[in-house]
Amino acid sequence: MYKKAISEGGIAVVTGAASGVGLAAATRFAQAGLGVILADLPGPALEEATEKVRAAGTVGVDIFAVPTDVGDMAQVEALAEKAFQTGPVAVLMNNAGISLPTSAWEDFDNWVRLMDINFYGVLRGVHAFTPRLIEAARPAVIVNTGSKQGITTPPGNPGYNTTKAAVKVLSEQLAHELRQAGAPISVHLFVPGFTYTGMTASHFPEKPASAWTSEQTVDHFIERMSEGDFYILCPDNDVDSTRDNRRAEWAIGDIIENRPPLSRWHDDYKDAFAEFERTGKA
Repeated sequence: MYKKAISEGGIAVVTGAASGVGLAAATRFAQAGLGVILADLPGPALEEATEKVRAAGTVGVDIFAVPTDVGDMAQVEALAEKAFQTGPVAVLMNNAGISLPTSAWEDFDNWVRLMDINFYGVLRGVHAFTPRLIEAARPAVIVNTGSKQGITTPPGNPGYNTTKAAVKVLSEQLAHELRQAGAPISVHLFVPGFTYTGMTASHFPEKPASAWTSEQTVDHFIERMSEGDFYILCPDNDVDSTRDNRRAEWAIGDIIENRPPLSRWHDDYKDAFAEFERTGKA
């Protein structure tokens, strides 16, 4: 549906657009001839990002910022109202997200904050925009940014993993319901690989060799979205699509084979996983 949406023109709305993959995606949408609304928390970063996208975009299209906290439903509703007043919405990219430390039985306030932004922020976008998109009855796409941590759920930050697993399930259900409704709207789960963004830069002063740039990740995503893919797991310089698929297959195998949860990191199974990741055979 993305190709049809682009051909008919309109507006792309991107949350979390002040940096990283959000900014890269906003730039690519502008270069494709769409107007762009950059939504993020107010401040210099959003203003500077808007100027960058405006400089990259097509002359004559609307490119502007709408300061928005996706943790506030009223602000997300106001974003939708402004977008549809500006023109038909061709792309909604629910991308805003944060990372905070959690453990399974600690950091409750961080759990709540993560859910409010990473999951409910996406849900608010879906609720504010989808009825209007259905009513418009024109080709459009909804993009929800997930994470591989929501698919293979590695140990280390269960709160973050849970939010991204919830985004995956919501996106699957949304795609099904829109298909059943006959709406000309496709849904896409955007799953970056190791990408050097503001979030990862706090841990790595310089881009690691294994990481992709935000632009590389977004270019891969748009290429696959253009072909109609729903699940778009982006590779990086260390993990290719084959390794991604084997990791996902092993994760679901914990259920099928009745292995311990997260057996990939279990001492009794780590050698078997390493062999499976290498060869595809247990």
